[in-house]
Amino acid sequence: MILTNNPDVNTKTLDDSACYTSNRLNAKRYFTFSDYLYQKFGKKVYKITLDAGFSCPNRDGTISSGGCIFCDESGSFSKAHSSLFSIEKQVETAINNLPKRFKAQAFLAYFQAFSNTYASVDKLKTVYDAAFCDERVVGISIGTRPDCVDEEKLDLIASYKNPWLELGLQSAHDKTLRLINRGHDFKTFENAYNLAKTKHIKVCVHIILGLPGETPQDMLKTARILSNMGIDGIKIHVLTVLENTPLAKIHAQNPILLLSEDEYCVLVCDIIEILPKSTTIHRVGGSGLSTTLIAPIWARNKFETMNKIDRILWERNTYQSARYKA
Repeated sequence: MILTNNPDVNTKTLDDSACYTSNRLNAKRYFTFSDYLYQKFGKKVYKITLDAGFSCPNRDGTISSGGCIFCDESGSFSKAHSSLFSIEKQVETAINNLPKRFKAQAFLAYFQAFSNTYASVDKLKTVYDAAFCDERVVGISIGTRPDCVDEEKLDLIASYKNPWLELGLQSAHDKTLRLINRGHDFKTFENAYNLAKTKHIKVCVHIILGLPGETPQDMLKTARILSNMGIDGIKIHVLTVLENTPLAKIHAQNPILLLSEDEYCVLVCDIIEILPKSTTIHRVGGSGLSTTLIAPIWARNKFETMNKIDRILWERNTYQSARYKA
């Protein structure tokens, strides 16, 4: 296995004493979001994924009717229960089940499906308020697009306890954003990010590795840009082909060269090395429901992927921020 795409890495220069030394509850060489939550609250905090029935301007015709080429009808939502249930019912269901499965003691309400700021401020307030129907909900995380936030909406989000904003970027390269029909450019993301930071909202940025036409160097450049911005958190995804998406049609006509698991894991480790210690890593593996996933098949087993990433970091004898340059 090739251990790096990063020409700056010399795996012989690092020793065990230099490895990442935060409270690594899961013995990781990077700062996981679960570690961050435990350090902040002193107990196990678990994210409740919620679907408020929002749409997206890139799907309803405002920007486009096709959406991003990789996005399916679930809008990246990962759970079976949907907006068929009220927010209160979704929270209640999760709180009744998650402590048994994950020993969770507190919860973060995560509005995941589609663009969760794509409505009036009054409607957003009603929806967000409903998530705090149980005192064990200790914070809120809002997944959305950078072109769906403004000062008034960010003021609302900032009014809640422990607010996070999750912004889908995918790539810092405008050429790629046009190719995947993202509907906004990098400058739009940058403006939204900077505005959120003025409101003291923590921001987690989503990126996708393996987008059409991008080289490993392109992907690392995206990560370096975000690293230089000092982002609070990051979610790293691999490009997957899901059923009933524009990408699936493209792939059927002319198969796309997708990343292998080894290639993806090496890139993730390269990115981990250039992130500052303060950046929380929310996700490094897992994408696409197995029932709708067409390719790559290896993406079905996120735990195997995560273990491989851990193994590469140990083989390199490296850790988060090892190659960070302010």
